[in-house]
Amino acid sequence: MTNDTKQIRPYGTWTSPISAELVATSGVRLGQTLYDNDDLYWLEGRPSEGGRQVLVRRSVDKQIADVLPSNFNVRTLAHEYGGGPYTVKNGIIVFSNLSDQRIYKVENGGEPVVLTAEGPYRYADYVIDLQKRLVFCVQEDHSVPGEQAINSIVAVPLDPGTRLGYGEVTVCGCDFFSSPRVSPDGRLLTWLSWKHPNMPWDGCELWMGHVDKSGMVAEPRKIAGGSAESVFQPEWLPNGSMTFISDKTGWWNIYVRDLYSDDAVNMTPQSNDFGTPQWVFGMSTYAVVSDELLICSYSDKGLWKLAQLKIDAENSKFELSDIKADYTEFSYFTSNGKAVALDAAGPAHPAAIVELDLKSSQFSVVKSSSSASVDPRFISTPQPITFDTANGLQAYAFFYAPSSPGFIGSRDELPPLLVKSHGGPTGAASSAYNLGIQYWTSRGFAVVDVNYGGSSGFGREFRQRLNGQWGVVDVQDCENVAKYLVKTGKVDGNRLAITGGSAGGYTTLCALTFGDTFKAGASHFGVSDLKLLMDDTHKFESRYGDTLIGPYPEAMELYISRSPVHFTDKLSVPVIFFQGLEDKVVPPSQAEVMVNALRKKGLPVAYIAYEGEQHGFRKAENIKRTIEAEFYFYSAIFGFKPSDHIEPVKIENLAAAR
Repeated sequence: MTNDTKQIRPYGTWTSPISAELVATSGVRLGQTLYDNDDLYWLEGRPSEGGRQVLVRRSVDKQIADVLPSNFNVRTLAHEYGGGPYTVKNGIIVFSNLSDQRIYKVENGGEPVVLTAEGPYRYADYVIDLQKRLVFCVQEDHSVPGEQAINSIVAVPLDPGTRLGYGEVTVCGCDFFSSPRVSPDGRLLTWLSWKHPNMPWDGCELWMGHVDKSGMVAEPRKIAGGSAESVFQPEWLPNGSMTFISDKTGWWNIYVRDLYSDDAVNMTPQSNDFGTPQWVFGMSTYAVVSDELLICSYSDKGLWKLAQLKIDAENSKFELSDIKADYTEFSYFTSNGKAVALDAAGPAHPAAIVELDLKSSQFSVVKSSSSASVDPRFISTPQPITFDTANGLQAYAFFYAPSSPGFIGSRDELPPLLVKSHGGPTGAASSAYNLGIQYWTSRGFAVVDVNYGGSSGFGREFRQRLNGQWGVVDVQDCENVAKYLVKTGKVDGNRLAITGGSAGGYTTLCALTFGDTFKAGASHFGVSDLKLLMDDTHKFESRYGDTLIGPYPEAMELYISRSPVHFTDKLSVPVIFFQGLEDKVVPPSQAEVMVNALRKKGLPVAYIAYEGEQHGFRKAENIKRTIEAEFYFYSAIFGFKPSDHIEPVKIENLAAAR
């Protein structure tokens, strides 16, 4: 259908087959792929099962089945964000269970057997040592009330007998640990560690030590990294050499280190990030195929590419070549030597577990995250844009224009714009197929997903733009991309909204409070009071503010001056808040204080809180309600009538918007 034959209808009122229910129920969250010989494992987070995280296996005969009984939820709460909740080797599966945070083992297809005692301990990032019948992992000890957890690496017996414990501490003395990895001969253990106030992407260290039969580590020594160098994903090659990613050049490049040398060689000396911020355990951006080959990915201005890296370490020759793929996002790499499996997604392809056959160079989809079948004419393709921003700099974004095969706006109307501010804030906007975005664009909204200064994938210097400037640089970039789109005639400058979750919610609230670009906004479990955040957050992020704002509490005045809750007198636009009542990262008090302030001021405000939800919503009914409620809120503020039947949202002081 051409534009001449499309029906003219106001933006925001278009009908669309992409319903909120479809967005909420058609997709599963896919994560952490692992080969065990020819069996392939992965995780599925299923909204239809209340967000339960399920371990799934495709066996050698290509049959796909859930591995564990339905009363198990494979998820760890270490660092609150979790990650790395399982591993598998030669048919032995080790995993964390959400309800009790204990470690369980499944061996030879048997029933789950518990390996650790009950107690206030959390575990993650497992590696199995079959020679010693041990599993090494990160332990988070919460046994001292009122104090920060104590992190260490422990060795847990695979055969504990009747005397269950919590594992024997084998590495300790640092604030944080991750990535324990056992050498192929079982003689060495490597790990990453870092100290407050650093986050792992600010600076961390790669260590190595000899490990005895009981799992105890001796003669530990640092082999890479530092307080201003971030190391990511150490891996052993079969020959005993090691690969890892470091950003000591300003870019996360891949290095190889011979076992008998202290020198590491940069195999990818180019201005691209091959790594990513270590927000959760178990992350990976490359897979070891053999001593001579890695399959890896790297960011090119926010779009990720897949590549093969051929290694001739003896002659210090390394050849990187791109692999043609219809995907632009890659994560969770694993290889069995014959194939590579990973999570992949692209603008026209939902996230999926895909397998790359190394002999034929062909991709096959093992499991798609979405069961939805949507007419591609409803899908808006992201357009990468570069725009000018403050201080003579540039930033990046993905722009999505409204898209429908049946409708078009009138010539005298421009679409409303929804600006998305990603979380983190050390994170990145994605170009991947996202029905959550298409819900908006297929109804006549334009959407722009912003890679503001501080985002990852653009090198260390770009990432550090946010240092000391959180609530300033990110806000300026979100405002400037909106102004750019207004100036270029793509959107309506009188209908600009901004939305974000967690740290993105903070950017949203700052933009609405301290600026006048946006006319409405939505905060999804966002930060409004930086002091409350610092006083009430978890250990992993408890010193994050030192880098983003300033030393705490020494820079208290700066924390107060950057907190929207103290400046509600400057706020003059409507806001809707969404909050999980069990959120330990951004507690409900963050939203409730702001909501009460808006109520007292007489501004339009709505607040939707969910029992049983934490930091990010996992239940399908709550995901659906959130999508529809935000759309309903903007329709009430911008004065259009949605084509869908949406349960009304209680908007206090709505008359003030009219």
